[in-house]
Amino acid sequence: MISKCLFPVAGYGTRFLPATKAMPKEILPIVNKPLVQYAVEEASEAGIHDIGFVTGRGKRAIEDHFDISYELEHQIAGTGKEDNLKGIRNLIENHRFAFTRQNEMKGLGHAILTGRNLIGDNPFAVILADDFCVAGDDDDGVMAQMVKLYNQFRCSIVAIEEVPVDETHKYGVIEGETMKEGLYRITDMVEKPPKDQAPSNLAIIGRYILTPDIFDILERTKPGKGGEIQITDALLEQAKNGCVLAYQFRGRRFDCGSIDGFVEATNHVYENVYRRGERNL
Repeated sequence: MISKCLFPVAGYGTRFLPATKAMPKEILPIVNKPLVQYAVEEASEAGIHDIGFVTGRGKRAIEDHFDISYELEHQIAGTGKEDNLKGIRNLIENHRFAFTRQNEMKGLGHAILTGRNLIGDNPFAVILADDFCVAGDDDDGVMAQMVKLYNQFRCSIVAIEEVPVDETHKYGVIEGETMKEGLYRITDMVEKPPKDQAPSNLAIIGRYILTPDIFDILERTKPGKGGEIQITDALLEQAKNGCVLAYQFRGRRFDCGSIDGFVEATNHVYENVYRRGERNL
């Protein structure tokens, strides 16, 4: 049922300046593969093959990455270097890519609303590429785990994880009724609350499955925290009038929107994948 995934990638990546002055942060590599490619591969593992990007100025490198580079491929034809392109070739050949621009940075809710023309009247996934997620050895990827839940409950779902109480001001934080271990029906959510106002320490991370009525809700959602249109405000309205689930996923998340998290993710992949001989990541 979930065949489309939206990738909001219009942000400036200011925490990585000067590296991101002319290069999208989503193209920054974890070892030898860009962040955004890992994210698209996660969507692909979940059976999603229609990939939409909400981009902005200076993001052409993302479009170019998911396109054929004839000159490069001609130069390495017949050499062992061709193997390094197997993964991206598979994505290009088996997925459909579409792009639209977010002309102003007005928050994640606005970015998702901007992608409405790519989604239509369909339930869809949203992946934030700078939340780099690694599944356990015996687990599906995070989005595949969420798609299975959607097939069961047919409502919007957000991925959550426990965070230290003194870090709740960095996230949208939920309060909910426990349905079973690791699954909650949301009763409240607050965007970036101070620790003394946080309803819990369960924080939303960059994985969502959304039903298409979210677009109408976003259209009437007024700017909230930071003067931006917050997806948490729209989801709270959806939760009050229906059902939104929060899923404590199995796996590990690295905050690659920060330098510390990016280095941790790079070290993890290098030690656990690259050095073990899986060079074509």
